Amino acid sequence: MANVTYQPVDEPKAVAPEVWVVDSGPLRIAGMPIPVRMTVIRLPDGGLLLHSATQFSFELLRMLEALGAIRHLVAPNTVHWTYVREWQSHCPAAITWGAPGLRRRKAVAEAGLHIGRDLADGTTPEWQDVIETVVVHGRGIAEAALFHRPSGTLVLTDLVVNVEPRKLPLPVSVGARLVGAAAPHGRAPVYARAAFKAGGERAAAAAARLVALQPERVIFAHGRWFESNGAAELRRSLDWLLPG
Repeated sequence: MANVTYQPVDEPKAVAPEVWVVDSGPLRIAGMPIPVRMTVIRLPDGGLLLHSATQFSFELLRMLEALGAIRHLVAPNTVHWTYVREWQSHCPAAITWGAPGLRRRKAVAEAGLHIGRDLADGTTPEWQDVIETVVVHGRGIAEAALFHRPSGTLVLTDLVVNVEPRKLPLPVSVGARLVGAAAPHGRAPVYARAAFKAGGERAAAAAARLVALQPERVIFAHGRWFESNGAAELRRSLDWLLPG
């Protein structure tokens, strides 16, 4: 199912200064193939941050280590953490960051995933003020968005899904349209929107902060990401969550 993915897969592709994406997959959800993506950011100290790690391979590890030492592994929401455990085993010196509440999930404990730090709003000394974190809290779900200030790049996971129907098998493309996650006007699937919308004013305020960052580009885990006109595209995709 190579057409589902964004070729080439499982190798870093530069998208902005100090920012790369690694397209992978297809990831199968209930047997349905969808593309999946990791974002890599190189920090001022030369170390790498891996956001929403995709499938591990020694070849990918080699390519990433050519860019810098892997120092941070980010599990940014309550779903995108399953590949992090294997990256931990091969990058033992890296700090693993988890979305709020992730460490308390039974499946995480059973998988042996160790969360070293919890993601929180604002900046952290480890990321040397080049990354701002905005946490969007919903009901039973939380997602931590990272904004890389030097490149104007906002990194999300599932707050925006923009899969391209032409790249998917017919049943999946129909499903993507039905749940509102189909390009070119993709949003989070309707069930995810309901969970985040239940976060009320707090979630709406976080969405407004994301748009106020005025990102030049917006990267997310599934589908065609916003390579340009990021702020306007983000405002459209988050219109269901924004205040008013």
